[in-house]
Amino acid sequence: MVLQHSVMIYVKLLMTAVFWGGTFVAGRTLAGHVGPFSAAFLRFSIASIFLLYFILKIEGRLPVPGRKGWAALLLLGMTGVFSYNVFFFKGLEMVEAGRASLIIANNPVFITLLSALLFKEKLSWIKLAGVVLSVSGAMVVITRGRLFTIAYGGIGWGELFIFCCVLSWVIYSLIGKTVMTELSALIAVSYSTFIGTAALLAPAWAEGLWYDLTTYRLVDWISLFYLGFFGTVIGFVWYYEGIRHIGPSRAGQFINFVPISAVVLAASILGEPITASLIVGTVLVVSGVYLTNRRPSSRFYGGSRSSGTAGPFAVNSENI
Repeated sequence: MVLQHSVMIYVKLLMTAVFWGGTFVAGRTLAGHVGPFSAAFLRFSIASIFLLYFILKIEGRLPVPGRKGWAALLLLGMTGVFSYNVFFFKGLEMVEAGRASLIIANNPVFITLLSALLFKEKLSWIKLAGVVLSVSGAMVVITRGRLFTIAYGGIGWGELFIFCCVLSWVIYSLIGKTVMTELSALIAVSYSTFIGTAALLAPAWAEGLWYDLTTYRLVDWISLFYLGFFGTVIGFVWYYEGIRHIGPSRAGQFINFVPISAVVLAASILGEPITASLIVGTVLVVSGVYLTNRRPSSRFYGGSRSSGTAGPFAVNSENI
């Protein structure tokens, strides 16, 4: 029975990586049909409903943060939900899902770098090598293997929007590092989701949300539900279930499958080509993320420190 439960934990973690990889396909499907503000608002409206359900089921009530905690939660909502998702949907209007996933896969790399600079966390040579590998992979993907184009301004707006996703998530993660000392991951993510959703309402309405609702295709609604329920809520719950049972170090390694699943799903569902630069970039990014987040097991299971990486909506002790 114990073995069966352990197997299920690993299956859930693998499925979480697949779900997060699928968010890029769903976002790409919505591109051009649903505006970025509207898509983000509807995604997190769906997520908010289910997160509230899980809070009431697990906690029995909705805890109210202290007065000092609201400012940090407001910043979490405006970075991890509002700006991240606007850039996410806007970028996917111009960039293929597989390529976008590989750029965003560098989130934990930049979190590691800034954590070393701001919080004086140790940056070993192995981690530094991981940073170099991952960023190099991202550059290969962004430039489609033609690195010299960077010198001539050859990077498009789509890539820049997706890179802004990375910046938004890094800020969100570093703020979350302080918030997570007072609130549980579920509560912090839920409140930031509620706040971000509320902030998205006005721009979504101005974008024409009310009038466009009747024009959405069935595939648009399926994609929005997938993003809100599977990509946000189920992915979050299963990821943290994995952290509780096998520790953040081992659970975090499953994040390496996110860009791989995104590339494979984008090729099989959207027909996006798998080019040589995409393959090379995938290998470099995944290798870099692995090295950056590789830590001795004893540091995790001693309970002194928690860390992990995540996909579109996860939180480590740095938050992801």
